[in-house]
Amino acid sequence: MPIPETFITELVERSDIVDVVSQYVRLSKRSGANLFGLCPFHSEKTPSFSVSPDRQIYHCFGCGKGGGVINFIMEIENLSFPEAVEHLAKRAGLSMPEQSGDAESRRRDRMLRLNRDAARFFRQRLLDPEGEPARAYLARRQIRSKAATDFGLGFAPDSWDSLEKAMRALDYTDYELLDAGLVRRGKSGGFYDTFRNRLMFPVIDVRGNVIGFSGRILGDGEPKYMNSPETLVFNKSRNLFALNLAKKSKSGYIILSEGNIDVVSLHQAGFDSAVASLGTSLTAEQARLLSRYTDQIIIAYDNDNAGLKASQRAIGILEKLDLKVKVLRMSGAKDPDEFIKTKGAEAFRALLEGSENQIDYRLRSVTDKYDLSSDEQKVDFLKEATELVAKLPGAVERQVYAMRVASMAGISSEAVTGEVERRRKRLLSGARRTDQQEQSRPERQLQPADRELRYTDPGSAAAEEGLIRLLYLEPALGKTEGLPEAEEFSSPALGRIYAAIRDKINRGDAVNTASLGEALTLSEMSLLVSILQKPELLSKGEQTLRDYIGRIRDQRELAGRELDLRELASRLRERKGYKG
Repeated sequence: MPIPETFITELVERSDIVDVVSQYVRLSKRSGANLFGLCPFHSEKTPSFSVSPDRQIYHCFGCGKGGGVINFIMEIENLSFPEAVEHLAKRAGLSMPEQSGDAESRRRDRMLRLNRDAARFFRQRLLDPEGEPARAYLARRQIRSKAATDFGLGFAPDSWDSLEKAMRALDYTDYELLDAGLVRRGKSGGFYDTFRNRLMFPVIDVRGNVIGFSGRILGDGEPKYMNSPETLVFNKSRNLFALNLAKKSKSGYIILSEGNIDVVSLHQAGFDSAVASLGTSLTAEQARLLSRYTDQIIIAYDNDNAGLKASQRAIGILEKLDLKVKVLRMSGAKDPDEFIKTKGAEAFRALLEGSENQIDYRLRSVTDKYDLSSDEQKVDFLKEATELVAKLPGAVERQVYAMRVASMAGISSEAVTGEVERRRKRLLSGARRTDQQEQSRPERQLQPADRELRYTDPGSAAAEEGLIRLLYLEPALGKTEGLPEAEEFSSPALGRIYAAIRDKINRGDAVNTASLGEALTLSEMSLLVSILQKPELLSKGEQTLRDYIGRIRDQRELAGRELDLRELASRLRERKGYKG
């Protein structure tokens, strides 16, 4: 049973989109009645994410995402429509109406319960006599029982089916276990446990749900770490280990490390803001997730070549979100866990306090590559260093670091400053040229931001968009005779949006983003909002409506003729024996 529209209306009235979005995005720059900020859905330096208090919608002019307050929560929290409604209802202090929920929501809830029960199983196995190998490993790594409890650490026995049997006893099916990535299908057709003889780290999201697992092997073998596969509730690129704990920290920064053990060791030593990515390099999605909770990141990756490369990559991702980034330089230890064990927590705290900002770190990395006593290498150093400084956004920053580069190379600051500004002009000129070329392409202007919704007939699609816009803004026009059917639209996505709007009009329901939210996908809602950004002449609505309908049908007829001509040409070629 769908959620009653009266409840949706009341929920949206109590969930001002500016208040909700402001919990995730810093909104400040005004343009008319709208607020702007950096888009939380893609990396950018110039704010293109717009929130309209009057219309209660959001729209990003960069990536094209848009919708109402429910769609925003669906997108940013990775929730289904009913789950986003429930999330907002809790925030607004409203009780959810009785409803059966959709199939996907029920499947999602069931998977989360299964993961929670699996975590309890693994935890109990750690405490049982059979968990001795895992307890011995924790003792060797100096992980105390309190930290193990705080993180819910567990043990997957060295058995083919112990988890499967335990979960089946709780009425979960093998197919539910397979869906959650907890078992795998054997060659003979049966199932076996995914995690065996591993120390288990539950992955818990910021809402407290167990969404997956990371397991470290206790003996020899590969892979050393194994993560749950992608499931309905788990996407390793969009989650971070221990963020559920780190988000509560009062430190003012988040420490980004590489491994789960590093994180546990850091928390145990009092550094409660540590997190780790899940077996991958830092992703743009993880960076945006971090930006919701802090504006300062300290990178504490392993002190090896791989860690240095990962640090450079992470800096590039984080700086696009206007975050302050610092980098630890550990000497005498390969990672934070080893550093704390050999030198102590206070030494690590001093290391944090003396961490380099990302510009110093990158400049030092460039310097380390060259022998500045060699004129040839000095020239190469200056080329790379001035390119780095030229990319800095602030004029004062560029001046300060240009002078430092000049001092390192032993040449005049004027020469370096001049080269930095010349390089910056070239970079800006190239970026403007690329942007202008991209924006001036006709297909760029006519096509949706989502490539999966690409129009095959842009001429008809423009009229279809206009018809949708008219009916949304003037629902009374939906009673006009002779309206086309959705099947007449050249774009299936536009046809679905049109059908959803007409259904609301025929039922006498309100037509807005909230009422359409359950009927449209996030991509379709974003497309609708982008359509609504375009101007429409409402003073001659009926005439404009007829013009749009005429263009849709003319284009459809023209497309049919072209198809007939192609078929005729193909038949003639076949009769004459042509193959080309």
